[in-house]
Amino acid sequence: MIAFEHVGKRYGGRFEALANLDFRIERGEMVFLTGHSGAGKSSLLRLIMRLETPSRGRVLVAGHDIAKLHAGQVPFYRRQIGVVFQDHQLLFDRNIFHNVSLPLEIQGVEPREAARRVRAALDKVGLLHREKALPIELSGGEQQRVGIARAVVNKPAMLLADEPTGNLDPQLSADIMGLFEDFNRIGTTVMIASHDLALIARLRHRILRLRDGRLVADEGAA
Repeated sequence: MIAFEHVGKRYGGRFEALANLDFRIERGEMVFLTGHSGAGKSSLLRLIMRLETPSRGRVLVAGHDIAKLHAGQVPFYRRQIGVVFQDHQLLFDRNIFHNVSLPLEIQGVEPREAARRVRAALDKVGLLHREKALPIELSGGEQQRVGIARAVVNKPAMLLADEPTGNLDPQLSADIMGLFEDFNRIGTTVMIASHDLALIARLRHRILRLRDGRLVADEGAA
């Protein structure tokens, strides 16, 4: 599904954020990405999202070198990826339903079909009853659930999350990770960048550890 082949990333020609990364993630796998602040976790995710391209090496998704995608192909590629951020990035002047429907509106999905998909996504994260609420009316954990619903409303093949539980207490963090496991069980490939080592260890999924831009451990690999 995802393969990094001798991937490096430099910024400004000098700072090396990632160096010689080699690993493969199979379709339907759930993987945690961890390491100290500045280890390169966000840079790695940005390469998969094709927000950036490698300075050297190749990032392959479904066998295709995504750096070679034409500009017109990039939006279609990104629709295969759901992304969850630590700060939710919700629109506070829109209710929950319209926050989740935004990706479908951008794609021009027919309104009745969009409504069906939005309500299905909200139901999966336990917030169908709050569809008319504004984000400010929700707790931090509920806002993160809205972010997850928005990320999965397109039924993406991949789900990426960058520190999705960074602002949540331990119980809410465990609940959010449980949602990611639920989506993984139905076949979604999931990669989560997280500092929460204790929670990651309890969940017993594969862990990629970065240090100074290098992969220093691949734990639990098949």
